[in-house]
Amino acid sequence: MDYPARIERLRQQMVASGIDLVFLPISADLQYLTGIPRDMPNFGATLYHGRWLEGAFIGKEAGPIITLPRMTAEFHAPQVSLGEVRVVPERGDPSVLAKEVLSLFKLSDKPRIAIGNFAWAESAVMLQGLLPGAIFSNASDLTRPLRQLKSADEIAVMREAGKVTEQAFAEVLKQLKQGMTENEICAEVDFQLKRHGAIAPSFTTAMYNSGPNHLLGLGHENQSKNKPLVAPVSLLFDFGAAYEGYCYDYGRTVFFGEPTAEAQRIYDTIMASQRAGIAALKAGSATCEQVDRVARQVVVDAGYGQYFRHRLGHGIGMDVHEPPFLTEGDTTLLQDGMAFTIEPSILIVGSFAARVEDIIIARPDGGEALTSGWQTLTVVA
Repeated sequence: MDYPARIERLRQQMVASGIDLVFLPISADLQYLTGIPRDMPNFGATLYHGRWLEGAFIGKEAGPIITLPRMTAEFHAPQVSLGEVRVVPERGDPSVLAKEVLSLFKLSDKPRIAIGNFAWAESAVMLQGLLPGAIFSNASDLTRPLRQLKSADEIAVMREAGKVTEQAFAEVLKQLKQGMTENEICAEVDFQLKRHGAIAPSFTTAMYNSGPNHLLGLGHENQSKNKPLVAPVSLLFDFGAAYEGYCYDYGRTVFFGEPTAEAQRIYDTIMASQRAGIAALKAGSATCEQVDRVARQVVVDAGYGQYFRHRLGHGIGMDVHEPPFLTEGDTTLLQDGMAFTIEPSILIVGSFAARVEDIIIARPDGGEALTSGWQTLTVVA
């Protein structure tokens, strides 16, 4: 990845927006600009002395200057190929180092500073104390336009993430048998993702299982994660690989037992809806909401419109969900290289459900799918 070129594009954005300084914590934005990797998050926070300074300062000419707590610098050892690293001492006031760093950017009394969306609140509070005249804004306004269009190198990485995801799914299918629980299946998914090269799942692996004896659990209300899954039941997979800094998001439907005619019709409908959405993902001529309408109409025409409960898809890249979104009201004109999920579903509580999900790249003649396996319904007898 050409990180110096990305930094230069950020600086062009800064000049155009009147921003004097950007502070980004360790995050997708910082990894995009510098290659500094993120760790997978812990459930509970781990706090280091001076954690509010963990990140990088980028000026219109100076920087990046990367400031890291000693624990981060020594134990996590992010690889830095550009910029200068300053380590926050284990003892003493981190503000001393912050003042030294800020002085290098020769800021006015009322600088305009953009802070990364995922910075600590303490970062904003402490910087405000050091620069009382500063005007703060959200750095995402600068980075999102850069990250929306994926380069050929980025698409190649995402394609590989899709390969890892489908390899993992192929192994999971070999292990499936009636009587398994959702927790057992999800654990197998996570194991196979790592086995095939993922850093970890790119988000918490989820399933949405439904049938006469398996009430569809939406959100986090499902209390049946350790209930044996027995026929007839449809298994809705939602997972993906985190690979070289990029996220994959993938979905397929599997059926335990012989699917009823209605279950098969529901499945066929969502697959037809996805095909329509992929064909409609035309860069330069379609908007996000138009793609949603095209795919949704297939479900509506089949009589299941009320059960397609969510947007058709979302942008994706170094984060699982990125703008823009394939939904009514998003009038963003598609551009060549934008990456989206297309994930229609039919979710009927008390009956069978189905979903499919792949990452698709917007192209002038329609979408380019990065994964395409398992187009027919997989049945486990």
